[in-house]
Amino acid sequence: MPDVVPMVERWRGEFLECVHFGQAAVVDGTGQIVQSWGNPEAVILPRSACKMVQALPLIESGAADAYQLTTEQLALACASHQGAQIHTHRVNAWLADLGLDEADLRCGPQFPDDIPARVKLIKADEKPCQLHNNCSGKHAGFLTLNQHLGGSAEYIDPDHPVQKAAKAAMEETTGVDSPGYGIDGCSAPNFATSLVGLARSMASFANATEGKSARETAMVRLREAMMTHPELVAGETRACTELMREMKGRTAVKTGADGVFTAILPELGFGVALKIQDGATVASECAIAAIFGRLGVLDPESAAAKKRMNTIVRSRRGFEAGHIKPAAALSNSHL
Repeated sequence: MPDVVPMVERWRGEFLECVHFGQAAVVDGTGQIVQSWGNPEAVILPRSACKMVQALPLIESGAADAYQLTTEQLALACASHQGAQIHTHRVNAWLADLGLDEADLRCGPQFPDDIPARVKLIKADEKPCQLHNNCSGKHAGFLTLNQHLGGSAEYIDPDHPVQKAAKAAMEETTGVDSPGYGIDGCSAPNFATSLVGLARSMASFANATEGKSARETAMVRLREAMMTHPELVAGETRACTELMREMKGRTAVKTGADGVFTAILPELGFGVALKIQDGATVASECAIAAIFGRLGVLDPESAAAKKRMNTIVRSRRGFEAGHIKPAAALSNSHL
């Protein structure tokens, strides 16, 4: 079995200009692979695509209930947001509820991807702060858990109780002992796992039942928060938000840096994990949309799908120059 297979093609006129290779797995509630592309056992860094796993201890510990977190806050704990006002104001208010402020975050400043927020900063000649960091919601969740546990301020240390809890949740839900970690863009450790393990974790979210156990209840609360507030998980123009809106509560979608995507499909009881080898966002968005189409949860003719697959590429003068489409392995209509 090849480690990676062609997943997305970029054409310019009649010429195949780029091919993006990758791996993906769809897993059912028993942990078995429904279909895979490339090597499902490949070890990857899940990056931000695993934030819902990192948020499990926030609920399981009792911290979420002790601090009366809302569904909006739970969605932000799983978010890679745009740094728009709807994100930064909510994170700031969350920190204030904890008796903390922006200086207590350890994610670092980042220019917002939200255009109005970015323009506002530039016009005011102001620098971005840590609230604008796309992971500030996750870090607010870490801080909430940390206060509940009574840990030290450096909650991003890999040996800190907060990160030990995140690692345990990752290993338990994936069924894979993590071989190590990389430091993510937000400075927190990101624990490596296998692609199929990550999909298995997502399948456990998809099949969770509220009240069955503390973990399953936590999984239900997080997946429902994401699907209820897609605008907080990412933001306007973003694939996660637009795809979740289009699928109307049928799927929770989460991207990660460098070509990773995960998805939770409660209706089918499936979990999905995807990695584009070269990390291209345009390819990962096309591939995940194609997989949703194959699974029958996304209409390939919908605006959200057509924006990302079978997409026309235009020149700067508006001429049709080419197109982006799923490769043959993904282009069949159904599994």
